[in-house]
Amino acid sequence: MIEIKNIHKRFGKNEVLQGVDLTIGENRILAVLGPNGSGKTTLIKSILGMVIPNKGDIFLEGKSIKKDWKYRSTIDYLPQIANFPHNLTVQELIRMIKDLRRSRKANEAPLIELFKLQPFLNKKLGNLSGGTKQKVNILLTFMFDSPIVILDEPTSGLDPISLIRLKELIASEKEKGKTIIITSHIMSFVEEVADELVFLLEGKIYFEGTIAALKEKTQQPDFEHAIASILAKSYD
Repeated sequence: MIEIKNIHKRFGKNEVLQGVDLTIGENRILAVLGPNGSGKTTLIKSILGMVIPNKGDIFLEGKSIKKDWKYRSTIDYLPQIANFPHNLTVQELIRMIKDLRRSRKANEAPLIELFKLQPFLNKKLGNLSGGTKQKVNILLTFMFDSPIVILDEPTSGLDPISLIRLKELIASEKEKGKTIIITSHIMSFVEEVADELVFLLEGKIYFEGTIAALKEKTQQPDFEHAIASILAKSYD
């Protein structure tokens, strides 16, 4: 379980997070949503230890992550943009990442089969399409079977079949009891996979709960209109 308590983060005069409190339980899929500049990325990077809050704390299983970098080995992270070395083959990249994360056992074979990556294993990353690179990105994320998974725009570049396989993979990972955090601009994807969501506006939590509760609060008939309703208010 992840507990975020009164997180504040400022970059210069810009206060990006303003007293965020959030609890993320096991066996849950949480979507973190909000317009550009709302604090989504800063919140995710704070959990990852890539950003140090000015105030507040984050706890994993009741233990503060401050000055404890080892906790990162329990998190699998899919970045929105993966800048792979162009001169490496897919197989070489997999081997390199396994060497870097020796503390966790890797199992890439089922993912290679799931996303049909066998024909690309000996191809250089610089020669791959964006969609194939994203499949490699997903493989590197899930092959270590960590209890916490953070996915930043995981659907980027995926074809419809690969998108279906990704949804199935996320569902199977949830069944293992994992904590899964997703950011995405694709509302249909969020609606299909997320158990609950957090909507950030100007560094604060505007809404936290289920999609059904959001539709009720905004009095909108569907999820996309509910989100649009929040955004319309933020621009007023």
